[in-house]
Amino acid sequence: MSKLTGIRRGIAFVAIILGYFMALLDTTIVNVTMPEMTRQFNTAMEDMSWIVNGYNLAFAVFLITASRIADQFGRKRLFLIGTVLFVVTSILCGLSTSVETMVFYRVLQGLSAAIVVPVTIPLAADLFPKKKHGMVLGIWGAISSLAAASGPTLGGILTNSIGWEAIFFVNVPIGIAAICLAIPLIRESFDTSAGQKIDWLGVLTLSAAMFCITYGLINVSEWGWGSLEFIGYMAAFLVSIVLFFIVELRTSVPMLPLWLLRILPFNGAVLTLMMIGAGITASTYLMSYFLTGILGKSILEAGITISAMSLASMVISAIAGGMSNKYGSRLFVTAGMGVLAMSFYLYGSLNAASTEWDVVWRLVLTGVGIGLSVAPVMGASIRNVPEEKIGIASGITNMSRAIGSVLGVAILVSVLNTALSHYSGEAVNKIKLQIESSAALSAEAKEVILEQVGRMVQEKSSVGAKNAEGAVLLQLDTMEKALMSGVDESVKQELQAAFMQQRQELGQQLSQVSTELQDAFVASFSRTFHAGGWFLLLGIPFALISDRRVGKRLAIEPSIKDFAAEKDA
Repeated sequence: MSKLTGIRRGIAFVAIILGYFMALLDTTIVNVTMPEMTRQFNTAMEDMSWIVNGYNLAFAVFLITASRIADQFGRKRLFLIGTVLFVVTSILCGLSTSVETMVFYRVLQGLSAAIVVPVTIPLAADLFPKKKHGMVLGIWGAISSLAAASGPTLGGILTNSIGWEAIFFVNVPIGIAAICLAIPLIRESFDTSAGQKIDWLGVLTLSAAMFCITYGLINVSEWGWGSLEFIGYMAAFLVSIVLFFIVELRTSVPMLPLWLLRILPFNGAVLTLMMIGAGITASTYLMSYFLTGILGKSILEAGITISAMSLASMVISAIAGGMSNKYGSRLFVTAGMGVLAMSFYLYGSLNAASTEWDVVWRLVLTGVGIGLSVAPVMGASIRNVPEEKIGIASGITNMSRAIGSVLGVAILVSVLNTALSHYSGEAVNKIKLQIESSAALSAEAKEVILEQVGRMVQEKSSVGAKNAEGAVLLQLDTMEKALMSGVDESVKQELQAAFMQQRQELGQQLSQVSTELQDAFVASFSRTFHAGGWFLLLGIPFALISDRRVGKRLAIEPSIKDFAAEKDA
């Protein structure tokens, strides 16, 4: 353990937290600026999505590899390298002039985040005695929630006041501060049993497996679960992961000690974190659509509303982390998973008439579930492995959470799209019959309305009726001016009456369009939220085995010697 005491130890911990905060901030701060970047780069939203996906893909693929290299060659060294790379790529992202260069730099940024994030736990654990690890992880979880809460709000403020480039440049002072504090205060640490031989075949096969499963899940909502593309990537994942296990069983110095997977509480913690990752990401993703598409909030307003969840999580995490270290994590994590599932299910009772408070208290409940579960389960994951293996254990748990994030979004977006196809299909057919049977509306007006209806369905938003009304009114004004020129006064009066009737009919039709689509979207989101609640209940059995019972946990201190003796027996 480090010999730092008092203020110097606290400052060293701040250096670690700054690096961690910076890496996590960029997973949320970018989302709110996507519309502005789309306009500036003059490209499709599908292309822009890879600014987010590229970061997440690189992050998930390289987590375990980075953890292993840090264990072998120095965790402080990798922390500094990752932080420097993150600062440099942040500057390059802010200076990007095309989507292609932006995506490339975001991939490198995701790689640097994969280096920084997993080493923060072993570095922090090295600073403090074991009895304080629960407190440390509580703060670690609180900082995670703070990054998630401040990302959308900070991104909106910086974009509105300075420009989208500022969301990347804000990382520069944070990263420089982390580097300047870490160099003199954090001591180097290694896994002394890891050796320095790199298991290249293990790295390649595991990276291929993580790439295939992550890339496949990111694209499954577009391809479909039964598509050849998705099946092909899942088959490639299975082949790669089997080859990885074969390589690890035959090599003398494996990158991932497979005996870690024989520790039942560690496996429970890993699988629980996968479910928690699914719940956190899916809730923020779906609630963003609900708040903007159904309740008509701006992206910034939606981000501020969702921050209630992260703030609640921050408070509860700081408390639960320390308590779980004393009393064990199982009950905290199990209760957290139950609250998280319940809150997700309760989202299903929201509708277009829901108030701000109706949304906020459900989000706060979600935050309580996250706070009760994340820090305690992370604490359990490092308590139940040998101290030398905290680094690789951190990489595995973070990878599991990252995979859970894309898995949760993939499953629930598929549920949402299926529900939308059903409910909005019925609504659109009804709307078409109503509009086409209208004698007052011209053929051109009907075409514009139906085109806008299709756009609203595609965007999962029922608040676009005003856009349709504006487009049709503009067309009516143009037609009216053209027809009015050079006609008799009596004819003008007839034309004015006809156009007035069209305007009245337009208002009635658009009101009906908005109501029909709104009901369809609310029903679709309700079904999806209910399905998500039931899905997250699957995490409770994993939570129950995520830690040893208190007496047994305190009596047994896992070590590599114990596992070696067990293997030889």
